[in-house]
Amino acid sequence: QAQLVESGGGLVQAGGSLRLSCAASGRTFRSYFMYWFRQAPGTEREFVARISGSAGSAVNTYYSDSVKGRFTISRDNAKNTVDLQMNSLKPGDTAVYYCAAGTGTIMARDIDYWGKGTLVTVSS
Repeated sequence: QAQLVESGGGLVQAGGSLRLSCAASGRTFRSYFMYWFRQAPGTEREFVARISGSAGSAVNTYYSDSVKGRFTISRDNAKNTVDLQMNSLKPGDTAVYYCAAGTGTIMARDIDYWGKGTLVTVSS
């Protein structure tokens, strides 16, 4: 059974950094796009970052405007992991962060696999 498990969430002060990790198991996600989404209380789940699968040539990344320049997504296909390095964190980044796998869309409703999420809290 395919499974995505996030880790690395926690409490951090504004301006600090956190690194989230997602461990994939149960099937190969090598050719899948891998994502991070987030959801703050009372809001819809929103796209954060995406990294392309290894089926193509170069690995491409894509970020939401709100995190571009502060967050970096990476993947290690040998370890079946996807990481999200978050720097210069702001209180507005507070949310549950979800690892996901899909075929390229950044629409949450079209994602194929989801993790259960990890909470990130940024204090001011």
